Amino acid sequence: MQKSDSKKILLTVIFFLCGLFIQSINAQQFGATVDKTTVGQYDRFQAYFTFEGGDVNGLSNFRPPAFSGFKILSGPNQSSSMQYINGKVSGSITFSYILQPSSMGEFTIASASVDYSGKTYHTQPIKVKVEKGTPQQQRESTGGYSQEELAKNVFIVAEANKTRALLGEQITVTYKLYTKLNIASPQVSKLPSYEGFWAEEVGPIQNINFEIGMYKGERYRVAKIKQVALFASKTGTLSVTPFELSIPVIVKKKKTGNDVFDEFFNDSFFGRTETVDFAAKSNTIKVEVSPLPSNAPASFSGAVGDLNFKAEIDKKDVVTNESITLRLTLSGNGNIKLLKVPEPQLPSGFEKYEPKTVENINRGAVISGQKIIDYLIVPRTAGEKEIPPIEFTYFNPSSRKYVTLKSQPFKINVRQGIAGNETASQGFVREDVKLLSEDIRFIKTSDFNLEPRQEISLIKPWFWFSIILPFFGMIGTFVFKRRHDKLSGNVKLMRYQKAEKAARKRLKLAKDALDKNNTTNFYSELSSALFGYLEDKLGIQKSEFTLEGAVEKLLQRNIDSTLNDRVKRIAEKCEYARFAPEGETSAVAPEFYDETVKVIIEVDSSLDAREKR
Repeated sequence: MQKSDSKKILLTVIFFLCGLFIQSINAQQFGATVDKTTVGQYDRFQAYFTFEGGDVNGLSNFRPPAFSGFKILSGPNQSSSMQYINGKVSGSITFSYILQPSSMGEFTIASASVDYSGKTYHTQPIKVKVEKGTPQQQRESTGGYSQEELAKNVFIVAEANKTRALLGEQITVTYKLYTKLNIASPQVSKLPSYEGFWAEEVGPIQNINFEIGMYKGERYRVAKIKQVALFASKTGTLSVTPFELSIPVIVKKKKTGNDVFDEFFNDSFFGRTETVDFAAKSNTIKVEVSPLPSNAPASFSGAVGDLNFKAEIDKKDVVTNESITLRLTLSGNGNIKLLKVPEPQLPSGFEKYEPKTVENINRGAVISGQKIIDYLIVPRTAGEKEIPPIEFTYFNPSSRKYVTLKSQPFKINVRQGIAGNETASQGFVREDVKLLSEDIRFIKTSDFNLEPRQEISLIKPWFWFSIILPFFGMIGTFVFKRRHDKLSGNVKLMRYQKAEKAARKRLKLAKDALDKNNTTNFYSELSSALFGYLEDKLGIQKSEFTLEGAVEKLLQRNIDSTLNDRVKRIAEKCEYARFAPEGETSAVAPEFYDETVKVIIEVDSSLDAREKR
């Protein structure tokens, strides 16, 4: 009897332990591990985030940590396994990353999270210590090449055409990429800053074309990657910070041992290669900026370059209140955008309105172009009038002299208009005001001959109006409802009809951000306005939208290729502005906003015109 009882107890314990074992197998766990917790500065190591237990097909929304202090070389790489125990599904899924430290010290890989069956699971943080790496470790992390070897074979050189300049004089900075190795497409890590300068990008350079060139007696493949025209806005020693690129370098693996297979596969026939990321940085440029000579004429307003000035009017014989256009044209080499317009002095009796300015800038190696300023002036009094000569002074850095250009005086014959009383109502001029007592007419107070008016109809007009108005209102409501139902049934047509209205709302958000000097939000809202407009107008789903696809649809609808290029250039500049320093992008933001509005209007007009055909 005791023997039988002991067997029952033993079987009960075994079943209990089996139950615990099965429960532990099916329990969900989410953990994080690394293959090493102490790594060298140039080491690569792997981090694993593994979820175990249950049917892992229900796993969703994996959220990795930020990996602060590490560069992600690969990942997330996903692997999974499934098994059946006692009819129950059990499995695991692993998300792995290959990491490399970005600096030395102690770092923490923060918690990752994942959702499963309505619950959120978190991993425990992991501490990793990064020590100084050895040259061998450094070579291993760069495909067998040391940082010094890569730096000798791939680098950026910034060249300035002059390191001493006068205030406002153009300085051209060219960035060139030199390489002896095969490289893939470089990515901008950090743009240079131009504090103390007004910058105009030359080009810009769309494609990188390599040529054979020499640098310090050695032969390289060299390409111009960026060129900028700088105009100093203050004196002293100014600095242009480095231009930084992340360059994928394709290197051949070096032999790492005496293995016969390693030696065999390193043969040039097989060409075993790998791609490593190399951070290239240009040199810093220092420029000494001197002030302009102190003997500047009174008409000098800061213009520097080799410039021309012309003034002209469209008519010299007019009647009062007839408009005249006074056009001032500045042209030549220099910073056209910053040129201040000379202010014309008008004789008495003339009214002047805000000028309209048009700029045409050629961004070649030397910035040139023209600025046209149109003043609308209106003579209010008759007589022989004269606009005195207009002066414009600039400093020529080549001759080191101030040059003053002067227009001829303009004599204008202003005749009194025929409808003198009517034109006077447009704006009184002091010379035309007469004695008010001569204009007063008294109200008649006697000798009236009044007769009662006969009523033609007993029914008032408002009675008919109150009857007819609801009828027309009902027709209008019916038409509106039919149109609304048609648009509601055709989402694509509704989006097409409302595209321009939606774009205006988004552009207003961009304008508000610009007014608040929030450059980051400005470019984000501007990009959303352009992309949202194209999505609605071209009937593209947001999830399927790409810039190339939108441009292709515009071409299919026979939109002008030049307008297409402008759309593409604006979109690319918005993306570029996300990585550019705020000072560089904020200076051109107002013009960029105007250009975007203009492009959307032109695209909308072109598409609507083709829809009507």
